[in-house]
Amino acid sequence: MKPRFGPDYYARYYGSPRTRVVDAATVGHLARGVTSLIAWWGAPLRNVLDVGAGVGHWGRWFRRHRPDVRYRSTEISRHACERYGHELRDIARWRGRERHDLVVCQGVLPYLDDDACARAIENLAAMSRGFLYLEAITRADLRDVCDTSLTDVAVHARSGRWYARVLAPHFVKVGAGLWYARSGGLGFFELERGSA
Repeated sequence: MKPRFGPDYYARYYGSPRTRVVDAATVGHLARGVTSLIAWWGAPLRNVLDVGAGVGHWGRWFRRHRPDVRYRSTEISRHACERYGHELRDIARWRGRERHDLVVCQGVLPYLDDDACARAIENLAAMSRGFLYLEAITRADLRDVCDTSLTDVAVHARSGRWYARVLAPHFVKVGAGLWYARSGGLGFFELERGSA
């Protein structure tokens, strides 16, 4: 049986301009937005952990635009680790000792069942001393937002409420996919915070 996240998966969702979900330019705009918000809030950005780093768009952006930031990337896919140089890690089982100013987790959690996803969030929280950028498509996203001809729909489609409930003990929702560690030192104005 072929591995789920092997060469065919990466060719389909990241390689072909006709079928890919995002490209380097799109992720570059996102990385610029995320890092600009962190700078606007006056938070340090010394190190980044990218969980599920895929083809390495975030890493290339940081190397080019923020070489002063220490960047570490992990993946569950052996293929991606061998091809793009990530550490082989399963976020549902792995928890590093280092804490990071920014943890990026883009498109990973929907592939995990509820128990593994909750463990992964615990691990993300333990490794975060600042911001978490989280992208996890929800049931409503699949229904109302996603182009299902491009999106991998073979995922665990949970509600946004489920994610917010599991994230809330660890993070404050600050919007645009950004969450901030409750153990961090920043304060946010009431209307900057989400309801979680």
